Amino acid sequence: MTEDLDARLWRLQASEDADELIELGCDLADADRHTDAEWCFRRAAALGDATGYYDLGNSLAAQQRWSEAVDAYTVALAGGEPDAWRNLGLALEQLGDLAGAMAAYRGAADAGDTEGGLQLAFLLREQGEREEALRVAQELAAAGDDEADAVAACWEWCATLDPALEPRLRAGAGHFAAARADLAALLLSTDRPVEARAVLERGAKLGEQVAWLPLGNLYREELGDDEAAEEAYRAGIAAGDVYCHHNLGVLLADRGDLAGAAEEFQRGAEAGDQLAAAALQLLRES
Repeated sequence: MTEDLDARLWRLQASEDADELIELGCDLADADRHTDAEWCFRRAAALGDATGYYDLGNSLAAQQRWSEAVDAYTVALAGGEPDAWRNLGLALEQLGDLAGAMAAYRGAADAGDTEGGLQLAFLLREQGEREEALRVAQELAAAGDDEADAVAACWEWCATLDPALEPRLRAGAGHFAAARADLAALLLSTDRPVEARAVLERGAKLGEQVAWLPLGNLYREELGDDEAAEEAYRAGIAAGDVYCHHNLGVLLADRGDLAGAAEEFQRGAEAGDQLAAAALQLLRES
């Protein structure tokens, strides 16, 4: 495969076929050869191809050259490439330009890109604008987007704890992992722990990071199985859920392993978990 790519790259050194250059650039990018892909896309862009600028932006973004990526996406948009809106927003987020990112995501939503619209909703929620974020998600859901409806159902559950959301959370579990975790919380709140366990174990089997923390809590609080809970928390940590450090630390402290608990609280605090930081401080003062 590498020889074939190199042969094509050599053959196209003087090519003025933008489509062929873009095709090769995409194959090179798939092979993680982003510098060579960038060359192909730059040549296609120089031929006046808007898609070439869009793909150039993607290649630059893959190399974390965010400012250059923004420039490429901007030219692509001016050339009539609406798919560039969402990626422009992602690049602007990396640069810390949140207002610009929101504007780009709105452009994506206006162009019919529901993924871009959801990025706007998530960014709004991160900035504390929860009502506006929910409104955006609900609008996308009303337009027929299943993932957006799953997101909206999760946010409505967090705000209301309304059991009537169960059908939407069930429907959304396959589209948005948090919907499965929230469905399990709903099942627990309505005295169905056996089904809640099955839902979370299914999520864990599917590799959904958000399943491990509530699954560990269920093992510990509902079943009294600290060994299974510890395994779940450690699996959650391995999957990247930093909040599992706190709950694992509490379990270890209750077991009498204060050194192990302090280590977990420290790791959680370093990752930005305020609960872990507070628990570490209390442990040090005791």
